[in-house]
Amino acid sequence: MRCNKLDNKRLEEINARKIEIRKSLEDDKEVNFEAVKKELEDLSKEENEIRNRQDLAKKINVNEVSAKEIEKPTEERSMNMDLDSMEYRKAFMDYVQSGEMAQEYRDSALTKNNAAVIPVTVLNQIVEKMESYGNILPLVSTLSYPAGVSVPVSNMGITATWTAEGAGSEKQGAATTSFTFGAYKLQCRVGVSMEMHVKALSAFEAAIINNVSKAMVKAIEQAIVSGDGAAKPKGITTEDVDASRKIDVAKFDYKTLTSIESAVPAAYDATSVYCMNKKTYMQFAGMTDAQGQPIARVNMGISGQPERTLYGRTVVLTDYLPSYDAVEAGQTFGFVFDFSNYVLNTGYDMNVRQYVDEETDDTITKATMLVDGKVVDNNGLVLLVKPSK
Repeated sequence: MRCNKLDNKRLEEINARKIEIRKSLEDDKEVNFEAVKKELEDLSKEENEIRNRQDLAKKINVNEVSAKEIEKPTEERSMNMDLDSMEYRKAFMDYVQSGEMAQEYRDSALTKNNAAVIPVTVLNQIVEKMESYGNILPLVSTLSYPAGVSVPVSNMGITATWTAEGAGSEKQGAATTSFTFGAYKLQCRVGVSMEMHVKALSAFEAAIINNVSKAMVKAIEQAIVSGDGAAKPKGITTEDVDASRKIDVAKFDYKTLTSIESAVPAAYDATSVYCMNKKTYMQFAGMTDAQGQPIARVNMGISGQPERTLYGRTVVLTDYLPSYDAVEAGQTFGFVFDFSNYVLNTGYDMNVRQYVDEETDDTITKATMLVDGKVVDNNGLVLLVKPSK
């Protein structure tokens, strides 16, 4: 209604101006006929446009003509307009429903092979395989020294002896060894092509740094558990231990569990935990005693997450160890250990940066660390091994 009032007012103004021009032509004063002619033409053109618009509006109001309002962009758009914007998403919805799209969007969105570009938001989700990680790293001891640092390890081995009156005990010494940490370079690089970057797939871009950091953590934890020490830290399962602390697990029963527990030295009993694959743990969890009662217990903690134990000892689950069924004969599938006796040294903390490869125009995200790790005390380590056939 407001537009109609404005149009009517403008028509009145145009008519009044035309009357003024006609009167000026009737006077004897000099007149610039070219200017007057141009003004009359402009006024007549404007009047026709207003009347045509009013006529079309009347037809729409009586349903003689169907119409669809197409929202105009609120800001100037370039050929690289944001296809993830709310405006384009609305325009695309209009296109799907009616087949119509405002020219401002069509110029930016169309190619010769398609009618409208699907908005990024429709595809803005990345489905990732869920993986377990990050539960080993917080358990180990960490240092942050330059490469080449040595950590002394003392084997006191001192004993007291009963002596007769006036006699003295034998003088003893403490043997000391040391571990020297190297600097293994751990790096992860991910490249995003310029074409992908231009498409502004925001979910993908936002996940890059997170996934790079995740890959670094997983590589470190894998090395802590089973690293071979070749261009990477040496892991727990590759340690040499006494035969008495290398337990063959032929079957999952109470006797096997007590054999494992008896191999854990009393000095390490309070702080050591089991570490194994979840499938392996569930085989332990299925054990029953002579009365058919379950041996392993799964309690729900304060957070609502299960707290797993075997013989009262905490169980740390990890995917870095193979399950008992999948491991080869003679290989380790689990262990009992105090993780604080593994020392991880980061000579150069994780640095994440982005740069552009000038040759390919790809945007590269790179993470780099210098890492080494060792078991500094394996006297409490018990390895669980699948017997050789």
